[in-house]
This record gives sequence, structure tokens and C-alpha cells, in this order.
Amino acid sequence: MADARPAPTPSTAPANVVVGAARLVDYWAIGYRRTWKGSAVSSFVNPLFYVLAMGVLLGDYVADDPAKLDGAPTYLAFVAPGLLAAQAMQTVFGETTYPVMGMIKWQKTYFGMTASPLSVPEVILGQLGFVMFRVGLTCGVFTLVMVPFGVYATAWGAVLAFLVQFLVGLAFATPIFAFSAGLKNEAPFALVFRLGMIPLFLFSGAFFPISNLSPWMEALAKVTPLWHGVDLTRMLTLDTVDVGTAVVHVVYLTTLAVLGWFWAVRRLSRRLEY
Repeated sequence: MADARPAPTPSTAPANVVVGAARLVDYWAIGYRRTWKGSAVSSFVNPLFYVLAMGVLLGDYVADDPAKLDGAPTYLAFVAPGLLAAQAMQTVFGETTYPVMGMIKWQKTYFGMTASPLSVPEVILGQLGFVMFRVGLTCGVFTLVMVPFGVYATAWGAVLAFLVQFLVGLAFATPIFAFSAGLKNEAPFALVFRLGMIPLFLFSGAFFPISNLSPWMEALAKVTPLWHGVDLTRMLTLDTVDVGTAVVHVVYLTTLAVLGWFWAVRRLSRRLEY
């Protein structure tokens, strides 16, 4: 017997996609209201522990010329912006891997959503909106935690550094969502975390200048989205913005987010056909 399940609704105009995605606000709000306690530690406590452990305690043992710390006067001022950008990345990894797989394979939520008038782009945009809410929440706390330690050179730098995390988050969210949406099972996620997130976290300039790496590893680090996010965040935090470099970072991250969006729509549309 032929499968009677309706095919995913085709894409609509951008304005209509936003309107359709807005219909999912209640779904995500109710879900988070029932589960927020499970992410309370990672959202509110981890930022303080990160800054205290890596910046304050470890920072007491690191004393170097600011020229060797990308212009940062202290190791705390160097590492804190990197940890902020890394927090955005880690939040996105957590929200666009197993949760996406669950809504396809286990709960079948996407099938129910697209059986309604909602289209695939609307479903994706609705979930990405929730992911950006999580990025804003965790990075907002992280930003506030860093204020008493005198990390920010200017108030406007602190605000812009926080806003940049949404762009960093999108640069990771759309391609990781696309990757997850096309998987048949969750087995590849172990490699994604071990060979993707952890190396990015360690070798993208968050903890030490990438100029300390070998030439080929430095070149590799500079093509990673996290390095672009870390460097842009650090420039804003320390008020050492180079306009040309900042534009390159923004263009790179925006391009990755846009390409990931189209890939995500294509992958999820194909996945829901089966």
C-alpha cells in the first residue's frame, strides 16, 4: 500500500516563512518552560566557573607581553572573549544534534509539523529561533559574569561582543542542523563532538594565540568559524577593532550561515520524504 503521509509543504516567500515560524513560539516556549531546569547549570553556573577557573586562577600563572596575547593586558582579558564565543558554539552543538535527530527519528515531531500548513523552512526557522534564544541566554549570562572582572575596555564593546554571538551561533547552527537532519541514526554524533567540537574549542584561539601553532595548523585554524568568532569577539572586547579584519569575519560567518540554511532546507525536505 502506498504511503499516505503528505509530502512536506513546499517553501514559501521569506516573509511568510517568518510568519509561519512565529506560530511555533508557543511550542518552544512550553517545551522550555517544562525543561529549563535541565539546562540551568550549563546556562548560569558554567560561565562563572569558566571565568574563575581559566581566567582568574589559571591566569595568575600566565604573565606575558600583551603583544603576545593579541593585545590583551592580562590572560583573563585574553581568554574571556574566547570562552564567550566557545560558549555560543557549544550551545549550538547541544541544540542541533540530538534534538534534531529526536524530532525526526524518535518523536517524529517534524512529520507532524509538516503535515500541518507549516513548511520545512518554517519548521527550521522556528527551531533556529529557539536555538538563538538559548545562545542569547547563555552568552548573556557569560557577558554579565565578565563585567566585574574588568574584561571589557568599553561598554559598546561589551554590547557588540554579545551581539556577535548570535552570528557565531548561526554560523554553526545551520550547517550542523543540516548535517543532523540527513542522518539515519545518531552514531556519527560521537565523531562530531570528539573530532569537531573539542578540537575547535582547543585550537581556535580561545586559550592561546594560534600563532603558537605550526604554520599549517595556524592556517587551518584560520578557516574555522570559531576562530573568526573568537577573533571578532576579542577585538570588540579589547577595543582593538581593525575594520577590514572585522568585515572579513562578519562576511565569513554570514556566508556560512546562509549556505547552511539552504543545505538544511534541502536535507530536511529529503529526509521527510521517507
